[in-house]
Amino acid sequence: MKNHVQTIFVAIGLGIKRNWHIFLAIILGVIFGNYIHAHSDIFSAGIPALFVKLLNVIGQAFIRLIQMIVIPLVCSAIVVGISSIGDSKQIGKFGKKMIIYYGIITILAVVIGATLAVVVQPGLGVREFISQTAALNIQQHVDAVISQNANFGEMFLSLIPQNPLESLAKGEMIPIIFFVLIFSLALAKVGDINRPIVSFFESVFAATMKVTDWIMVFAAPGIFALTTVAVSSFGLGIFTTISKFFLVVFAGFLIQLFVIYPLMLRVFSKVPVSTFYTAIIEALLVAFGTASSSATLPLTIACCEKRGISHKVCSFVLPLGATLNMDGTALFQTVAVIFLTQAYGVTLEPLQIIGVMILAIIASSTSAGIPSAGLITIALVLSGIGLTPQQLVEGFAFLFAIERVVDMLRTTVNVASDAVVSAIIADNENEINYDLLKNTDNYKEII
Repeated sequence: MKNHVQTIFVAIGLGIKRNWHIFLAIILGVIFGNYIHAHSDIFSAGIPALFVKLLNVIGQAFIRLIQMIVIPLVCSAIVVGISSIGDSKQIGKFGKKMIIYYGIITILAVVIGATLAVVVQPGLGVREFISQTAALNIQQHVDAVISQNANFGEMFLSLIPQNPLESLAKGEMIPIIFFVLIFSLALAKVGDINRPIVSFFESVFAATMKVTDWIMVFAAPGIFALTTVAVSSFGLGIFTTISKFFLVVFAGFLIQLFVIYPLMLRVFSKVPVSTFYTAIIEALLVAFGTASSSATLPLTIACCEKRGISHKVCSFVLPLGATLNMDGTALFQTVAVIFLTQAYGVTLEPLQIIGVMILAIIASSTSAGIPSAGLITIALVLSGIGLTPQQLVEGFAFLFAIERVVDMLRTTVNVASDAVVSAIIADNENEINYDLLKNTDNYKEII
């Protein structure tokens, strides 16, 4: 196992060497962001404050540029993917395998998170760090969210769009995908008469990928700005304040990245682990910098397609995975709930822990289409296991304060799992070009 992990690190190192400017942007962002946090008095007014605001504008502009093309990319990719598959039996086969593999990965993630949280007990002794002042600041927000959607029936109904155009306008990804999937399946069934529409979406997909190439020119300054602003808000000192919590979360993420995903590749496919990690390193770096699976989606598709995975698989699996598969989020939510119960001295029975794991899976897979869905689900869990309303709000305030710290790694895990599942399915269906995948010297530049 030691040699196996070392091989993966070497592969990632080679990929970072090829994309040194992105890695350097992240490192400089961490250093400079921590400096701003440590000298907040200097950067609170005047020209230094304007400089921080400028960095925030640059970072948000980069995010918006990517988000601008996500919906046309997802819609066109699904339409083109399903129409290129054509056979409804093969579509069903792809979908079944995708559900099975994503299910295995997510279940393992919550089991790992719960096990680490129960064994290490990161919540013991941290009650003093949960601020009542911060809780008061978000009291109204939490109350509004909980009252808005307090049951799972409403959560699931909101996944079905009443008006697809309204969902498009609001950027609600799961309702959009629900409609596009049905529409694409209908197109696949009507025969050659679908060619004008399919050709249109093929053009849209090609254009959005070209726009992605243009946007990635600004990847280094955008990721530097995003990382700087993120780190400046909390500083690196927070890691020592609640180190056990971060230890558990990061350990869970690392187990997913360097144990679970490689095992999945070895057990279910012939894809070489080290080569594959080298192939997707650009997507992982951008995922870390942007902290958004959806924003990273164009780059994830580009990495996988240009390095050997067929367009047929990428266009079907990756858009769905970026929206529905959030194993890193499920792991974090599981740890967070157990952490807060430990902080308040609430003992969880084994069945309650299993319930937490199940609800974390539901929350993570629906959060893309429902505002604050993760918050809603954690609220339902915590309120049902003995926490008072005041403790509930205090706990949320604490989670909101530290969530950005782990968000970058959590997104990296989510993106990696999407790519892993697409590679496994491509191998199973003979939709992967191993000559292209293994020839790392001739990889087409992504960013």
